[in-house]
Amino acid sequence: MPTFTTAEGRPLDDGSRLSPVSPRPRNRISEYENASSPVPKRETRAMMFEVVQRPRKPGDQTSPISKLPDEILTHVLAHLSPANLAAASLLSKRFNEVATTPHAWMIAFARYFPGPDARLYSASDFGIDGHDDAIRSERRAFTRLTALASWRSEYIVRTRLLRSLMRGRPNHPPVPPNPNRGAVGTLEEWYMQLNSPILEFAANSLSTVNHLHATFSSAGRVPLLMHGADDVGMVTSTSPTQRGREVWGEDDPIFFSQFSERFPGDREWGLGAGDIVGCRNVMDVSQPHGMIYGQGCPEGTCYYRSVDENRGRFVARTMDFSRAEVGIPKLGVHGGAICSVWIAKTPNIPTQSDGLIGLLIGSAAGVVSACTLGTDGLRGERLERGTLTARWVLSPGVPIIALAVDENYSARRLSRGRIWAVALNALGELFYLTKFPKRTPAPREQLDEQESMEYIAWQTGRTVYWNLVESTRRVARPDPYQDLTTDHSQSPRSSWDGMSFSKAQLSDETREVERFLKFTPKHFRKFCLGWDMRRRLEVDFAGDDGNDAGEALLVFDCGLDEGTTAGIRRFTRWRVVQEDRAVLASSSPAEEPSPKTSSMSSLFGGPQSTTCVSPSDRTGEAGLGTQSPSPTEGKGAVRRSSEQSLRSLTKHFVEEWRCSLLSLESAKSVQLSATAMDQSTYAVLTMSEDPALGLSTASTTSSPYASPLPGSEQPVSPLDIPGQRARFVAVGTKTGSVFVWNVRSSVPRSATFINTIEPVRIIHTDSPEIACIALTALYLVHGGNDGLVQAWDVLASTLQPIKTLNSRFSTRARRRIAQAQASAQGVGINMFAAGAICLDPDPTALQGAVSLGGLIRFWSFNSSGANQFKGGKRRLRRGDRSSTAGGERYSRTRGGNIESYIESEKYELEREEKEQRQQAARLAGRFGVDLLDNEDEALAYATLLSQEALANDELRRREVEAKNARTEAVPAAPASVPMDEEVDPDIAEAIRQSLEVSSPVSRSPSPIFDIPVKIAKTQKGSSSKAKASGAAGMSTEEELSDLEFAIQLSLAEEQSRKELLGEDEFPPLSPSPGDKGKGKGRML
Repeated sequence: MPTFTTAEGRPLDDGSRLSPVSPRPRNRISEYENASSPVPKRETRAMMFEVVQRPRKPGDQTSPISKLPDEILTHVLAHLSPANLAAASLLSKRFNEVATTPHAWMIAFARYFPGPDARLYSASDFGIDGHDDAIRSERRAFTRLTALASWRSEYIVRTRLLRSLMRGRPNHPPVPPNPNRGAVGTLEEWYMQLNSPILEFAANSLSTVNHLHATFSSAGRVPLLMHGADDVGMVTSTSPTQRGREVWGEDDPIFFSQFSERFPGDREWGLGAGDIVGCRNVMDVSQPHGMIYGQGCPEGTCYYRSVDENRGRFVARTMDFSRAEVGIPKLGVHGGAICSVWIAKTPNIPTQSDGLIGLLIGSAAGVVSACTLGTDGLRGERLERGTLTARWVLSPGVPIIALAVDENYSARRLSRGRIWAVALNALGELFYLTKFPKRTPAPREQLDEQESMEYIAWQTGRTVYWNLVESTRRVARPDPYQDLTTDHSQSPRSSWDGMSFSKAQLSDETREVERFLKFTPKHFRKFCLGWDMRRRLEVDFAGDDGNDAGEALLVFDCGLDEGTTAGIRRFTRWRVVQEDRAVLASSSPAEEPSPKTSSMSSLFGGPQSTTCVSPSDRTGEAGLGTQSPSPTEGKGAVRRSSEQSLRSLTKHFVEEWRCSLLSLESAKSVQLSATAMDQSTYAVLTMSEDPALGLSTASTTSSPYASPLPGSEQPVSPLDIPGQRARFVAVGTKTGSVFVWNVRSSVPRSATFINTIEPVRIIHTDSPEIACIALTALYLVHGGNDGLVQAWDVLASTLQPIKTLNSRFSTRARRRIAQAQASAQGVGINMFAAGAICLDPDPTALQGAVSLGGLIRFWSFNSSGANQFKGGKRRLRRGDRSSTAGGERYSRTRGGNIESYIESEKYELEREEKEQRQQAARLAGRFGVDLLDNEDEALAYATLLSQEALANDELRRREVEAKNARTEAVPAAPASVPMDEEVDPDIAEAIRQSLEVSSPVSRSPSPIFDIPVKIAKTQKGSSSKAKASGAAGMSTEEELSDLEFAIQLSLAEEQSRKELLGEDEFPPLSPSPGDKGKGKGRML
């Protein structure tokens, strides 16, 4: 009988054979697709090599390690810690040669800080494809921490600083406050800060704080904070040691309302009906100069208050004034909503502009206004604070939504024609300035004060020209049927004096500008693409291409409105050499010439041509590797050098703007909520200012690692510097993720191509939404809307947060925020969220501040462990309590903290001496211990006092003895009772005590009784007589004790008798004749 089995080999029973299970149908389409597509290969983490023990012969003294190639030995040593890797150079000569090379430290740095490779590892762990073509690079891109960094110093310093941040030891204040010097804070507050690395205090604001600025002094002084709440326009200033007791800003009674409160039926950002432009009120704060606040209503005003004033003033007001023949349009009384403001954080811009530029204001009418901070920077003019100095119309009718200014602008950058100001409008157009305006004289015609000020401001603005980035010019909506008669991709704007327009041309231009000023947002939304008033702008003013350009302008499309998607574009200013003069003459004739351009007339009478001198070819330009010819080379070398300089002078540069896209890793429907750029000390330096490139300039910031390098080791290219002069920009999303890019990544080779920049790091936080973000060259800090604040390592030495700076509200806030988001009213004012973050620009100083609702949380961690890696002593001292490395307590390098410790110890000694003086004065006033001058006199005085006390004691003893002798010699008086009458001894003792009470008692009672008592002889025996005689002959000590006890009893009895009976003070000893007494008293 045949046996039936299943596909698995099991025999089938009768039931199964009668009702067999039908096989699963085959999906031939999926099988065909799977067969045609290659199987993805997952990366296996198998061992690369295996160490096998080799049998050795007896007496073999050779070392197998000595036969290893240097490449393998370098990779092996790269797995050591920084301290062990430094110590490995002491093992042998070969180890010293390998461990002291920069390559070994670079490999170790790349292994410890994976950077972009961390994303590849995480992707391969989860089996994600698409990274097979990624090329791993051992050369990391980052911002260095020190001025003259090497791979060794960067590796050691960065690891120690991260360890210090992770431990969170408190940072010792450098010098305690001295009341005589008027320092901020008291001694108790200084000791409180000594033991607490994190301080929290109230900001004294009426709403959530979302603007924060601080000045961190390099001398170790206490930082000063300024924080503002743009909901009500309130700004206050505090210090961490004062813990919110500063009163600046609380006395200003000015409060402002929001656009949504005044116009509840209209949508913000020019959406909805589009008849008016409205936005949230904008603010900018500056701890050295004050605050500026702009109202986002149609009749918006701008309010400015200096740090030296308790009351502010309204600035940049518009008026019904127009002069078409000189290019002054009529803005009207209501100049439109204020959409962007800026105030100077450093004195660089006011100084370079001769005091004309201190405030910048962008309005919804497309007008940019400039005001002054005061008369400090002015040389020939005396203007009040907030005076209007310049005005421009950049995009009439299109709001200016963002302004960015270079806070580190210098005279060197001005001479090289670098950008110092950038403006962004609602259509995505970018405008920039490379020169400062010059103030024009007052008009000749008679005008009042306000009109004269308006006239001078418009004429001052015409001395410079805002250039447009052509690749960002507005795009008109497609018109396939040619229904439109005008080109809406063009817009009029203010010209400048270099165009040499006639009065008729200026009048026509002004009329056209006034016509565009009347257009509403719905007009531009109808005829143009890309209307978005919630874009963000970040600018890398220190980017350099080697030809005095390289600034990077980043525009962030947040994707917060309907129909918009998130995207990030980078526009890089690039100068390329152009040999053809004809092409140069036809390129951008309207652009302002560079400060290094010179006009050269043709020998044949042709038009003038403009030439630019290349800074890289100019002799004497430090940091670019140019050297003068040696005298030994002879005249031929001089001739070749002159020919090269002549060719460099004939070079022409054409300015291009090259575009790049920052990838979001295929994140779908992502919304950007926060942006930030690295503002570290060495991230804001250009190539000509960077001390690492040939020591071209003196560093303004002292560093313990800024020792000069040998001439052969000086880098001549950014690629030779550790980190390659990178600069990071970070973006936070509404899903709790953070993306980080290198803003100085590769630029497209041509302006016609667009490349894509991949993120350096993607951080997935525990916050439901990123509210604010900040970063330095060392770490990144994010703040969530649930109050969670954490620090992360951008280079991914660990995938977990390094330090949690605040997590108090995380659990409770998430539940409440989730409930509020589900409600119809929304979240509203979130008092849990982190509003703003401010970090110290010095990456080696671990301090910063974050606002949490109405509170300010300031942290300052000890970072002295990074200063000790250069200790010269082999036997290191024991580190102090707050140190994070077991090295010397005091750093012997420049910039160490020994000066601070010396001042602290000096102050402690002075305080102890002061306490000792106060104690001596107290003892002298109470006991007179300061009457004698030296110790000998004090001993003599003590001897004299002792002798005097001994003499007094001897005299008192003799007087007592003499008095006792006289008392014993006095005879007893005869008794007043009959001789034949017997008296009981107990009755006699009571009588004696009563007599003593009735007589006055002295303070020093006599030991002998003066009461004459005669005891009669009785027949009862000698016992009573012996008892009486024994009582009379008691010792002096017993008599004194008995007398004191009797006196106390008598006094108590007498006092009670007076209170109850009210008897006389001295009652009679014997009863009156009429008294019928009882008892033994009758015997008297």
